Amino acid sequence: MKDRNKKVHFIGIGGISMSGLAEILLEHGFKVSGSDRSASPLTDMLENRGAEVHIGHHEDNVKNADLVVYTAAIAEDNPELVNAKRLNITTLDRAEFLGYLMKDFKYNVAITGTHGKTSATSMISHIALKGDLDPTILVGGQLDIINGNVRSGHSEYFITEACEYKASFLKFFPYVGVILNIEADHLDYYKDINHIKETFKKFITLIPKDGYLVACGEDENIKEVITEADCSVLTYGIDEGDLRAKNIVYNERGGAVYDCYKGEDRLFAVTLNVPGRHNILNSLASIGAALTLNVPYEAIIKGLESFYGAHRRFERKGEVNDIVVIDDYAHHPTEIKAFLSAAKNLPHNKIHCIFQPHTYTRTITLFDEFVNCFFDADELILADIYAAREKDTGIVSSQMLGDKIREKGMNCKNFHSFEEIVTHLKATVKPGDLVLTVGAGDVFKIGEMYLGSTK
Repeated sequence: MKDRNKKVHFIGIGGISMSGLAEILLEHGFKVSGSDRSASPLTDMLENRGAEVHIGHHEDNVKNADLVVYTAAIAEDNPELVNAKRLNITTLDRAEFLGYLMKDFKYNVAITGTHGKTSATSMISHIALKGDLDPTILVGGQLDIINGNVRSGHSEYFITEACEYKASFLKFFPYVGVILNIEADHLDYYKDINHIKETFKKFITLIPKDGYLVACGEDENIKEVITEADCSVLTYGIDEGDLRAKNIVYNERGGAVYDCYKGEDRLFAVTLNVPGRHNILNSLASIGAALTLNVPYEAIIKGLESFYGAHRRFERKGEVNDIVVIDDYAHHPTEIKAFLSAAKNLPHNKIHCIFQPHTYTRTITLFDEFVNCFFDADELILADIYAAREKDTGIVSSQMLGDKIREKGMNCKNFHSFEEIVTHLKATVKPGDLVLTVGAGDVFKIGEMYLGSTK
């Protein structure tokens, strides 16, 4: 990030990660432009900070750019990408550009895994801020402590999520690599779990000898891949690992209070204000990363206690008539099970879970797992599949998923519009119940519509 006279153009600037990268450049005085198919609060924010934002894609948008950055969702025939290549403008995909930025930092902390990246990255960010590390932060969700999803620091510390989709994290330069878990996902790109494990092995080899790997010691797939490590390794877990959580009790919010041990030595007590066993593991991962950076214990304790969740991660959207609405980004069967398990720890009469499957590929490849992951809910409501980057080929649908779930004897209903779901909730939900919206698409709008309709 040396030549601030350069103009960088982002195709898809309104995305959560791309907008964060653009914001970092603006903070450092670069000229920034970008385009997206529609305006949003993120594009408005970037315009207010000095970015030149185009709504719609047109070849002329890139004519004055020195570098063009694009997301994986941008097609090869995108007119801006085509014109940039015709004009011999350097083009980088999002992951390549993020890796390029990481070269400017000495202590890059890259958090990866099938589940929990945003929560763990957020926890580590809280700890780093309490420890006065003044980090640059890029997280895949909105985090209140940094008023968004990005923070531009002025130190050698950079904390970021490292997404495994399309092996994009292999373009990064981690000093501390954190692996939370490894499961089958993104099977529109990966052939199978072995292909996924081989890719994580390659990620581990990116960590230098004087760096650190922090990894979950309970995960069987992780146990296999960490054999590739040529750096210091610190494992964690509740049942296994160098770092352990012991003497666990849950408070009235469902958050855990526990003693953190390293080997046989008790380090300190931890209080979490986010619920669930999975967040105990996320917190242990964040403690492991903090210890490798020599963050004082007091900052670790305060950082974790100050974390109340990122937006769309067990986010309490509101309460009306003694009915609590909670939203979560969970879109993989393992994540959904963890989310529902955590929700069960909250006071409630019945749990009404509204799930919007995310992509046809994930729904069909994990179909049997989806059929069996909702049993902690008293009622399951299925919205239509959120297509994201895919086209509907008719091979799978929410109706098919619902039919199989109903065969298991579960109370499950299918609806084709958000309005129908809200109408059903208003007729069904009673005081003391929980309403949960779950999925990586726009299912959160249902909770907001329901709260708005009952005022």
